[in-house]
Amino acid sequence: MIIAIDGTAAAGKSTLARRVAQTYGLPHLDTGSLYRAVARDVMAAGHSLEDARAAAFAAKRLDPTTLGDPNLRLKGNGEAASVVAAIPDVRVALLEFQRAFADQPGGAVVEGRDIGTVVCPAADAKIFVTASAESRAARRHRELVGYGVEITEEVVLYEIKARDKRDSERPVSPLKPAEDALLLDTTELDIEKAVAAALQLIDKVARRG
Repeated sequence: MIIAIDGTAAAGKSTLARRVAQTYGLPHLDTGSLYRAVARDVMAAGHSLEDARAAAFAAKRLDPTTLGDPNLRLKGNGEAASVVAAIPDVRVALLEFQRAFADQPGGAVVEGRDIGTVVCPAADAKIFVTASAESRAARRHRELVGYGVEITEEVVLYEIKARDKRDSERPVSPLKPAEDALLLDTTELDIEKAVAAALQLIDKVARRG
């Protein structure tokens, strides 16, 4: 069973995807970590994030064993990932890896922003996770403060709206729900309720299939 989970930044899709994968005993891939790692490698090589050639080179040479690097989750890396993710050659370079992961025996849970539309259009279940920008900013702000980052919620809200705009307006694989995706709005849901709702949606699709 292949489960595609897409959604906006800070909507809770990463935690949701991990919990869904644990429940079904499936491997889990956070494709955002791929783009974060590419951005990390581009900057480490001294190049600009907008340097398409350098970004494509980094994507082709990406070492999957480095995806657990805790520094990938630091503030700013999400925005950096969004920049390189808009480069067509980067997306092409990473597509084969993502599809191979999803197609392994037994299936997988794959999360990102174009899984249901581009990476795994034939996924058995597709969920698009969203929430209001304000609620997402509040969540991300609490997370950053917990990491010791000094930042206002207003700045976080601005960054999230800018990220949404960049992700949804990029010419290649823009952020949008697949036509057959099940929408899950987590604005008023804590993680336990969100997980329960996601599992209910997936089970309904599984029974129908």
